[in-house]
Amino acid sequence: MQSDDAKTRRREIPEASLRRLPIYYRFLQKMAVDGVVRVSCADLARGLGLDPTQVRKDIEMTGIVGKPRFGYPLVHLIGWLENFLGWNRAKSAVLAGAGSLGSALLGYEKFRKHGMEIMAVFDIDGAKIGQRIHGKEVQPLGFLPDFVRRTHTLLGLIATPADAAQSVADLMVTGGIRAIWNFAPAHIRVPERIILQNEDLYHSLASLSFKLERQLGAPPFESEISYAKDH
Repeated sequence: MQSDDAKTRRREIPEASLRRLPIYYRFLQKMAVDGVVRVSCADLARGLGLDPTQVRKDIEMTGIVGKPRFGYPLVHLIGWLENFLGWNRAKSAVLAGAGSLGSALLGYEKFRKHGMEIMAVFDIDGAKIGQRIHGKEVQPLGFLPDFVRRTHTLLGLIATPADAAQSVADLMVTGGIRAIWNFAPAHIRVPERIILQNEDLYHSLASLSFKLERQLGAPPFESEISYAKDH
């Protein structure tokens, strides 16, 4: 028999809802600092400027049960979300790519606070190998599979140039990595059993730039103007 806690951890939840949970979590932490002891979904929605019905559905999807009109004890809800997201269970990771982005990821302290610690960093650049970045010595990329097998590491981060991303992903899978967080601007393929999360910074930049151009009323391209005149 699975425990209720185990069932809760395995509960399916839409990706959009999953992405909103950390937003709620951060706001709940701020409320805790302010001395709040009990919170409702309406309180969260009001504070974040979101739809209260959506907030309630997102929170309920985690399996927590609150009291109507009373909401949730704040500390309990924070702990529940930490457990649901797996932030209170340590996860070791390896990082491929010791360039600017890789160095920034390696130095991001909040990863450790949310249950992930980058144990080792790898690169193919001979000038970087042997250097220490945020306390971690850069190792040859070829060492990655053996390190993963020896340490039973399940999570891999890719911060390499686009043309190297697929080969690095293959190397991680060979070593036994179960989940890959890809920061490289490249589409990579992995076996179905591997969890793949892409963080496409170019996609976000394109979306942001397009919206800004529209807001500023930027004129269309010459070809678009010509086409509009012809039709």
